[in-house]
Amino acid sequence: MDRQSVYTLSVLPAEFGDDDSRRRSNVQQQLVDFVLDFHIDNIFIYRDQIRENVLVKQYYCNIDIAHLISYNEELAHRMNAEPAEIIPIFEAALKHCTQRIVYPSQRDIQLPEHQLLLHSSASQISIRDLNADNVSRLVRIPGIIIGASTLSSKSTRLSIQCRDCQHTSNVAVNSGFSSTNLPRVCLRERIEGDKSDRCSMDPYFVVHEKCQFIDQQVLKLQEAPDQVPVGELPRHILISADRYLTNRVVPGSRCTVMGVFSIYQSKGSKSSTSGAVAIRNPYIRAVGIQTDVDHTMKGNVSYTEEEEQEFLEMSRRPDLYEVFANCIAPSIYGNSDIKKAIACLLMGGSKKILPDGMRLRGDINVLLLGDPGTAKSQLLKFVEKVAPIAIYTSGKGSSAAGLTASVQRDSTTREFYLEGGAMVLADGGVVCIDEFDKMRDEDRVAIHEAMEQQTISIAKAGITTILNARTSVLAAANPIFGRYDDMKTPGENIDFQTTILSRFDMIFIVRDEHERGRDERIAKHVMGIHMGGRGVEEQVQAEIPVDKMKRYISYCKQKCAPRLSAEAAEKLSSHFVSIRRQVHAAELTANARSSIPITVRQLEAIVRISESLAKLRLSPIATEAHVDEAIRLFLASTMDAVAQGEGHASKEMMDEVGKVEDELRRRLPIGWSTSLATLRREFVEGRGYTEQSLNRALVVLQRRETVQLRHGGSQVYRSGV
Repeated sequence: MDRQSVYTLSVLPAEFGDDDSRRRSNVQQQLVDFVLDFHIDNIFIYRDQIRENVLVKQYYCNIDIAHLISYNEELAHRMNAEPAEIIPIFEAALKHCTQRIVYPSQRDIQLPEHQLLLHSSASQISIRDLNADNVSRLVRIPGIIIGASTLSSKSTRLSIQCRDCQHTSNVAVNSGFSSTNLPRVCLRERIEGDKSDRCSMDPYFVVHEKCQFIDQQVLKLQEAPDQVPVGELPRHILISADRYLTNRVVPGSRCTVMGVFSIYQSKGSKSSTSGAVAIRNPYIRAVGIQTDVDHTMKGNVSYTEEEEQEFLEMSRRPDLYEVFANCIAPSIYGNSDIKKAIACLLMGGSKKILPDGMRLRGDINVLLLGDPGTAKSQLLKFVEKVAPIAIYTSGKGSSAAGLTASVQRDSTTREFYLEGGAMVLADGGVVCIDEFDKMRDEDRVAIHEAMEQQTISIAKAGITTILNARTSVLAAANPIFGRYDDMKTPGENIDFQTTILSRFDMIFIVRDEHERGRDERIAKHVMGIHMGGRGVEEQVQAEIPVDKMKRYISYCKQKCAPRLSAEAAEKLSSHFVSIRRQVHAAELTANARSSIPITVRQLEAIVRISESLAKLRLSPIATEAHVDEAIRLFLASTMDAVAQGEGHASKEMMDEVGKVEDELRRRLPIGWSTSLATLRREFVEGRGYTEQSLNRALVVLQRRETVQLRHGGSQVYRSGV
């Protein structure tokens, strides 16, 4: 009696226990009737399901709560309010049904324990709305899995033996994180009433060979990034999944978990102060896991017939491509090619797996490089809203581990485990990276592999693994000098290595041109938005709403994977050869390698763009018309960026630069230096060269490490050959 707990003693007659068991058997009989009798259109759903599962030695049944509600509402209500009591009865009922359906003649067959899985389309509750009222109730929570432990074995029935008198007994253990305590005194005395030879206190030990075990896995479910309120950290909760629910999901998969909201006492709190004795940590004992988007991006999203009809009609519109592009960020004026490229990025091409197991990505990556104030970030923000799965991140605040994956240590088991970063969580969607140029080089290198191979390899803290990162990347960056400098080549303006530039399918250089007519139109558009929220292109606003675009994009991705036609392929290959020839000629003329490489990746990029244009129209074949538009987009983006520098440097100017280089070499022996002002006086005023060609020649010599500029660019020092 000295323990601080309520002491109870049974004083009522024993038939109340019988009444309780009678009620249990009554409920069990109702559940058996439900499984055996429930049918829709003369199809006995659960009878058939149990038969199919048991024949392949899988002892579980997946039940829709809506069916239970329609059959017996009171039973469904009890299931919701007292799941801990009803679920074991239901599992016993399933065992009984298996006996009747599969083995009707064999009465004495020993069947294994069955598992009840539940699913429902009823209302969901978010992790941050769970409170004390939900404890021990059935809840349904959407989220994204960020961590999954390895399988562990949990015992359901302990076999214990007394070390003094070898008396054996069995102790049942509840599922979930709940534990059990061994009896303090030997049970033999209570059974036999033999008080003569008493056993010592705490006599029992566990006989592991005779215990029964099940698989258990601990998952970590976090709120989906798009459901977290601004300024809040995403919340997470632990999920205990056992038997057939283990190994269902991997980190990065979005799912809805149905389970019993339970509590457990963490190991550390037992030894803590007496004030925290009654505090427990919440977790969810899963009874059903539904993945929202499966890993092939096919998705099991269901569409109504009217919706499918509407989408098919929409895909037949002759002006769909134009309208769809205009609906992307309609409040931003102009930039029609960029919007068309973003429409292609949202659709994506077709992913291919070759016979030798090699994968070719279908996702399209786009880089927007340009002057400040050209609405790059707004486009990224809009894409985050319209893409079915999207994560927005800024370059300066992103580390390599945050983009790929980080290794965490489990607080209880002290084991290392992986938590996926932005690229892993956006698997099957888009990652928008703003301020791409402000990232540290070592962080930017981390996404090289994710952009081309679409995987992330990890070798940290003894964990070597490969994670999927099948995402498109939409990046926005500023040139080196903040603004694009026309006098310099693209290589001097762009601070990226060719390794990362070749991975972008389309590179747009967004210029803030000074042109009176355009400036007036933009000013009018911006004023219209600020005054009444209506721009010049306000009629577009109502064409396709954002939610409909989102559904249409996921519908296209799910239903369509176009391939190139033979004529289109022929046209493309010949065009690629001519582009390479063109770039090679430009490189010879400029006497320097192009800073934006045109490689086989760019040929694959045009293929992907053609496929995405066909996908937009739900067409199974990408025709020549699609290839023509893809080539036009490619020429307007990447090829235009390649030609930016050459366009300003005419043949005469390049010749003049060559002459100035030779004269500079003669004028400055190795190790000598002179002031820039002196050179300018000699070459521009004395010999009649233009200042532009002198600057260009100095830049070229600097790149070849022939000269160095010192003292803030005022001194020219000849350092090499």
